[in-house]
Amino acid sequence: MARPIWTGTLSFGLLNIPVRLMAGERRVDLQFRMLDSRNHARVRYERVNEETGEEVPWKEIVKAFEYDKGAYVVIEEEDIAAAAPDRRETIDIDTFVDAGSIGPEYFDKPYVLEPAAKAEKGYVLLRDVLARTGKAGIGRVVIRTREYLAAVLPRGDALVMMVLRFAQELVDPEEYRLPEGESKKWKITTREVEMAEQLIASMTGEWDPDAFKDDFRLRLQEVIEERVRSKKVVHDDDDGQERPAEGAATNVIDFAELLKRSLEKKGGKGGKGGGGATKKVVKKTARKPAKKAAKKAASGKKKATKKAAARKAG
Repeated sequence: MARPIWTGTLSFGLLNIPVRLMAGERRVDLQFRMLDSRNHARVRYERVNEETGEEVPWKEIVKAFEYDKGAYVVIEEEDIAAAAPDRRETIDIDTFVDAGSIGPEYFDKPYVLEPAAKAEKGYVLLRDVLARTGKAGIGRVVIRTREYLAAVLPRGDALVMMVLRFAQELVDPEEYRLPEGESKKWKITTREVEMAEQLIASMTGEWDPDAFKDDFRLRLQEVIEERVRSKKVVHDDDDGQERPAEGAATNVIDFAELLKRSLEKKGGKGGKGGGGATKKVVKKTARKPAKKAAKKAASGKKKATKKAAARKAG
């Protein structure tokens, strides 16, 4: 069962509706890990001090703002906490606007608001009134450590909260070279306009989001599953060392899930528990696998020399 991102209150005027903020999107991107093509060893992301060349532990890393070329000010965690708003568990609606007046460029990320126990009445009241009036509630919300602008909108039986972009996050289209003026200025004839309208009318239908699939991802996933089934896979030795907790760039395919699905297609049963596990990122350098390979090769060479000497002696 999905877990709430936070539990708090949807507030406007004197009305407070206890809600749970739930994820409204599901990431389905295929993610890849980088390997060295020569020996299929993993290429790791590392935190290296550019002066000493040594790896920096996570506990020694601080945030800093570069205010001039090569000049920084360090920002402590206390500074970030002090700057964060107090309303961490409240969606404060400041105003209501016509939902259609919010340009699509402002919409960023969806969430679903789920009413808490015994909060259904207030939830349904706000949902139905927004639907009848065509309004959206605009307010602010703190998610984790950042404050966002948000719009609360009705969608069927649900209230959804759309995170909005602030105006300063958008680029004004006038900054680009755009064709100004009406169609006559660009010598577009009435006949061309009529034909374009007819074409659009012939292609017009109802909006059905389920009719559109990520065909590229599906085809790529088929390639991956085929490689797994044909055993065209490479393996690495997981040395069990700790990986970075947060901020680490990882791009791992969930092969366990792919294998489970492949087994199910063949009538077998997938193993328990391993489906969503992510391997740990190792803190050693990417050169070590190459060193291991070199040592192994040298060891093999010595053994071969000894065997040859033994045969000669015999």
